[in-house]
Amino acid sequence: PCALLQTRMQSLQPDPKAQYRSVYEALKKIVLTEGLWRPLRGINVTMLGAGPAHAMYFACYEKMKKSLSDTLQQGGNSHLANGIAGSVATLLHDAVMNPAEVVKQRMQMFNSPYKSVLSCVRTVQRTEGFGAFYRSYTTQLTMNVPFQAIHFITYELVQEHINPRRDFVAGAVAAAVAAAATTPLDVCKTLLNTQENTALSSLNVSGHLSGMLNAFRTVYRLGGLPGFFRGVQARVIYQMPSTAIAWSVYEFFKYFLTKHKLEKRTSL
Repeated sequence: PCALLQTRMQSLQPDPKAQYRSVYEALKKIVLTEGLWRPLRGINVTMLGAGPAHAMYFACYEKMKKSLSDTLQQGGNSHLANGIAGSVATLLHDAVMNPAEVVKQRMQMFNSPYKSVLSCVRTVQRTEGFGAFYRSYTTQLTMNVPFQAIHFITYELVQEHINPRRDFVAGAVAAAVAAAATTPLDVCKTLLNTQENTALSSLNVSGHLSGMLNAFRTVYRLGGLPGFFRGVQARVIYQMPSTAIAWSVYEFFKYFLTKHKLEKRTSL
């Protein structure tokens, strides 16, 4: 639900019926006017992309983190290594998730014309071409590389100093810090993904908006500096539990598999 609220609240020129003053008001209004299940719209395409994307993400992170830490700080935990490993892992993750994000956000917009994931994919492919699914990829990377660098450094720092048990607290704190810091880039990404018709028409933009610089200019012209922080509350609320859960599951299976491997070696 928070993902849909984030998309709606980042709209630069929303329909009068889709203007919200807070996360709670947005959720209440959407449920009352559009139905109980509307906040879950687009969740299926997210689930399809999340499995392979996160598998590559964590596998790449662990491998690079170990290799770089051994090189930069023998036997220790290098924060620089954590940041670099998280940034590189993002390249693989976003290559899979970017098309899913485009479809998800278009389906989440107010009065979205798309009835299903398949109809959205077909319509975008037919009218805008395959490139539309990666129009925001550079912006996504520009956002997610610093996001993941901040995220992983903060996560490992919190783990070391105040959360040695490695529960969900570190993941939530890291996500909140990184999410708030990268909100301006996320607003630009949402604009590129949705190609918000009302906003572009008001500026007489013909065709499709592309490029990070064009997105930045458009957001500034329509909303000024505050426009770059539209939906920041929804973004932080969305990122904190989702990232915390992801890290908790990851740490559990990492511990379980490592323990099982050690027991197997000992028995031999």
